Amino acid sequence: MTMFQTISAASDRVVATLMAGLEIEFGRGAGEALAARFLEAEESDFLWDARAWERWLGAYRAQDGEDVELDRVAIMGRLDGRWFVAVSIVDGDGNPHGLLGRRDFGSERQARTAFAVTH
Repeated sequence: MTMFQTISAASDRVVATLMAGLEIEFGRGAGEALAARFLEAEESDFLWDARAWERWLGAYRAQDGEDVELDRVAIMGRLDGRWFVAVSIVDGDGNPHGLLGRRDFGSERQARTAFAVTH
């Protein structure tokens, strides 16, 4: 039997696994600090993969004049035990290209309220 689970459902395990792997490679105590830096550097990708809900907000005009069509998408989910709401820049293939903003919340209810008014 095959079992699939989204990152949002398994986010606590994903971060714990990342930290454990980094501790094996770089030593005890280094895992948490390195994981935080890794998550920060790849924040857009991690949040996009951890999203549980999304809502299209409109087109995004690239500042550098690229001829790529991008969209602004509000996303909500849970990563590393925290609920978040963010605005992601996404291409037509569903690949994240960056973030316009992110807020963390202590409860799903708070995140849902913020997600409802994100524009």
